[in-house]
Amino acid sequence: MRRPLCVCVCVCVPPQVRRGEVVETLHGVRVADPYRWLEDPDSEDTREFVDAQNALTASVLEQCDTREQFRQLFTDVFDYPKYGAPFKAGGRYYFYYNSGLQPQSALYSQAGLVPDTAAGEPRLFLDPSGLSADGTVALSGLSFSEDGSLAAYSLSKGGSDWCTIQVLRVDPSGAPPTPLADKLEYVKFSSLAWTHDQRGFFYNRYPDPASRPADLGTETDINTHQQLCYHALGTPQSEDVLVMQVPDEHPTWMLAARVTPDGRFLVISVHAGTMPANRLYLVDMQKLPVVKLVDDFSASFSVVANEGTTFYIMTNLDAPRYRCIPHVTSAGPASSWPDHIAQHPKDVLRGALALKGDVLVVRYLRDVVAALQLRQLGSGALTKELPLPGVGSVGAMSGDRKGSELFFSFTSFTEPGALYRIDTAPGSALEPQLFRRTELKVPHSADDYVTKQVFVTSADGTQVPMFITHHKDTKLDGSAPTLLYGYGGFNVPLEPGFSPNRLAFMRGYGGVFAQANLRGGGEYGTEWRNAGSTHNKQNVFDDFQACAEYLIRERYCSPAKLTIQGGSNGGLLVAACANQRPDLYACVLGQVGVMDMLRFHKFTIGHAWMTDYGNPDRAADFSWIYPYSPLHNVRAPEGGSRQYPAIMLATGDHDDRVVPLHTLKLLATLQHNLAAADPAASPQRNPLLARIEVKAGHGAGKPTQKVIAEAADLMGFAAKCMNAKWVDRA
Repeated sequence: MRRPLCVCVCVCVPPQVRRGEVVETLHGVRVADPYRWLEDPDSEDTREFVDAQNALTASVLEQCDTREQFRQLFTDVFDYPKYGAPFKAGGRYYFYYNSGLQPQSALYSQAGLVPDTAAGEPRLFLDPSGLSADGTVALSGLSFSEDGSLAAYSLSKGGSDWCTIQVLRVDPSGAPPTPLADKLEYVKFSSLAWTHDQRGFFYNRYPDPASRPADLGTETDINTHQQLCYHALGTPQSEDVLVMQVPDEHPTWMLAARVTPDGRFLVISVHAGTMPANRLYLVDMQKLPVVKLVDDFSASFSVVANEGTTFYIMTNLDAPRYRCIPHVTSAGPASSWPDHIAQHPKDVLRGALALKGDVLVVRYLRDVVAALQLRQLGSGALTKELPLPGVGSVGAMSGDRKGSELFFSFTSFTEPGALYRIDTAPGSALEPQLFRRTELKVPHSADDYVTKQVFVTSADGTQVPMFITHHKDTKLDGSAPTLLYGYGGFNVPLEPGFSPNRLAFMRGYGGVFAQANLRGGGEYGTEWRNAGSTHNKQNVFDDFQACAEYLIRERYCSPAKLTIQGGSNGGLLVAACANQRPDLYACVLGQVGVMDMLRFHKFTIGHAWMTDYGNPDRAADFSWIYPYSPLHNVRAPEGGSRQYPAIMLATGDHDDRVVPLHTLKLLATLQHNLAAADPAASPQRNPLLARIEVKAGHGAGKPTQKVIAEAADLMGFAAKCMNAKWVDRA
């Protein structure tokens, strides 16, 4: 398939970049790593490389003539009030709120529910937007004590995963809370679980980074030896009790903890990487010995609720689509535990939430569409299937064992969504009631858009679901600019959901948005995940390429009108697909991607991903990782236009999850292998660029203005590469 040249811009000459002499022999294969020096984020050479690349990118973005139009439309679409689902702590309701363009959402409290006349006016409880001049301090975690009188919260800076925990004393009248002196450092991937005596809480920390950087989040030190600690209020962190630490022989294991709603048990989960499996330990805090309910990684086990010493546990043991089981602490091995809610023949059990009394709310995925049920906690029997507005996803659910209220959010590709409330008290109607609908400030009607789900045949015959959304007036004659998004990993399902970015793309350019539900994700349970993990990873790329071919074959677009986008594991996806099928795409947007698959496990938390990717230090795993590793498979195409599509990579200097070196090394390799050796003679005319942001991380907690700026740059670039015209379909 011949793809026309990208019409993006004139030829851009990449800067000259030094190539090192590093060559290693790995499992009998000589592997060059000429840009190993870019792994040092603090070196002057790396800083100069970043500055030169950002200057090149800025010069290209100036030629993207619809970028400012998209920025303005995206800003207008993004500027709508955003409410989180209410939750109750103590005698007050709390909810997150952003008026539209605030850097971060703020937390408010209220005495009652609107339109209850006793609700009173919302009171500001905590506003992270005021904690930094540029809005890059974000609230990353929050936990109230059992009586609601105290709140522990964690803050991250500049997008880093490192957090600091602080504590507030709550005023029951709704007056501003009082900060306490407690301050906990070196917190990452942490639990926050209060004991019911309000004296302290459990949390996780790591030892100080060996490099001791002045600015946490820019280091690449591997994160090992996580600890579970207990902090007693009013004491220094140095006196915190070490409750559990991972064994020295398994330094990369991780711990999570929660306290059961009755306050009696501490539930500890032990994880080896990101696979959907864990060990499950219980500590009866009245007796203290640890009971190891499950002491292997045969499956995942998550406690949903307990009634005394009977625990209701969600698991994938012998159930790839998950089931619930009851367990009494005196029972035998997990293999002997009976069903409480049996595995569904097709639907995937995604979560369960217990409310007051005999009520259990169960969330399913049904062909990647949300479904909700009410069941009896004691028997697991179905009470009622809850009606939902259509094809979409259920977001946050809030409720607890002390109350009969459930709040949940619902969104779709074209609806910013709504919050619903249901009262499950005896005698109630058990019908979701609209609590608050979200309305855009710009003119918008979801009825102007069409969404459909198709099933695409992949290379091995597997049927892969994909959602396609576009304005009803978009001509489907192969000329529509199209954005194909995918992820395909870590048991994470891509559900239908609202995105101001994608709505602005469909409206501004008359574009088509497609979301592919690839193997590796959690759309159909752990078998679907396993079919796209480790030695099966190539299936994910095959699925994505089949979806691209479907869009072209069905005349949604042509290769010259197709952009692919993915972030994190999805960044790996689109980079690998650019290597394998450069003829299929006009533009590739790869954000915070895992690009060096031979060294990913050596930095920060990368070791946790070996359960999805494999261990490149093992010969067998190397044999399937090396052939798709984006960094190691960049070669000039021999056919067609003999060039790669236009590429824009994106990363942040504080991304300490997928560290920036992945993007930097791939960028240098792309430019050298495809263009830099002899730019005048190279057939590569499509730009190969990166957007490297300062004081930004993997994505969570990114302030609004940075979100808008990045989206405008990426979409403006992609539009230029697809020769997309500005139409602005209101």
